[in-house]
Amino acid sequence: MYGGDRAHLFITSNGGAPVTLVMGIESSCDETGVGLVRDGKLLGECLSSSMSEHVRFGGVVPEVAARAHLEAMVPTVRQAVERAGVSMSEIDAIAVTAGPGLATALQVGLASAKAYSLSLGIPLLGVHHLAGHVAADTLVHGDLPDRSVSLVVSGGHTSLLLLGDLARDPIVHLGDTADDAAGEAFDKVARILGLGYPGGPAIQRAAEDGDPDAIRFPRPTTTRWGFSFSGLKTAVARWVDRCEGPLPVADLAASFQEAVVDVLTAKAVDACVSHEVDTLVIAGGVAANSRLREVAERRCADAGVTVRVPPPYLCTDNGAMIAAVGSMLTSVDAPWSPLELSTDPSAPLTRALLSRTRD
Repeated sequence: MYGGDRAHLFITSNGGAPVTLVMGIESSCDETGVGLVRDGKLLGECLSSSMSEHVRFGGVVPEVAARAHLEAMVPTVRQAVERAGVSMSEIDAIAVTAGPGLATALQVGLASAKAYSLSLGIPLLGVHHLAGHVAADTLVHGDLPDRSVSLVVSGGHTSLLLLGDLARDPIVHLGDTADDAAGEAFDKVARILGLGYPGGPAIQRAAEDGDPDAIRFPRPTTTRWGFSFSGLKTAVARWVDRCEGPLPVADLAASFQEAVVDVLTAKAVDACVSHEVDTLVIAGGVAANSRLREVAERRCADAGVTVRVPPPYLCTDNGAMIAAVGSMLTSVDAPWSPLELSTDPSAPLTRALLSRTRD
């Protein structure tokens, strides 16, 4: 049970609409993110990344990430609050990523959120990580339309979603990846090409000097709006194995990147047209890829679809996106999460609010 009367306190704007100051905490992978949002407006945020500690392993080590979250959480919260120009006593609710993600990393974030909730006597909201990626766009471009399609592309997820009201309505999956997510494929191909980790930025940098039409890699698919990138990764590996002489890394990177971008954008635009939706929201870490943004803008313009993509710093994991979901949920008077809320590392995306408790 929450202490004090602040669990039901709302700040009222000049227009009389309820406004709540929400602090969001994100710790699903290797970044400790904290953001503060009031009435859909980002006041301040801070991000602490442990990526440099994972580079030598070629990927994220869960226990290393969890330890880094423990060390970074309190300083990151303090810095975000300071940047927002508010005090801890002004915060009215805590939103936290409850899933999906690395189990131990999620537990650090949720335990921290519960501690702040109890100590401040304010409500807790457990939210879905991927809903946060979509909500990040609203911090820059405003409210989502009544209906939209979202392409969520990250290291662990690639999905096409049909959205209504993100805070109220169920989320419909039009298609998902059958195997490797797009970001995972970037990491694996970067390793094959000797470009290091993380793969997304490394592939993009190498591709800048390459010819995207040099090698025609396959455009694998499953269902009409489903994805599959494992075969594409294998095609790159086989090409490299057969190569005699110097490896054309730049052309390989550009051609691989082009294959991924081609599939993602073609399916996303087709989904919009088929469902008579005029807005596409691209979100997730891979949305920071400049070639993806460029091709999406061109194809959407040709189809009469408006494309919305957050700036790169809001595409990767961050606390602002979690606070944005919390702000949306409080604006529609969503139920608070119980303090018995538990993490769900493999949580399916059906709604923005997660409410799983221990059995």
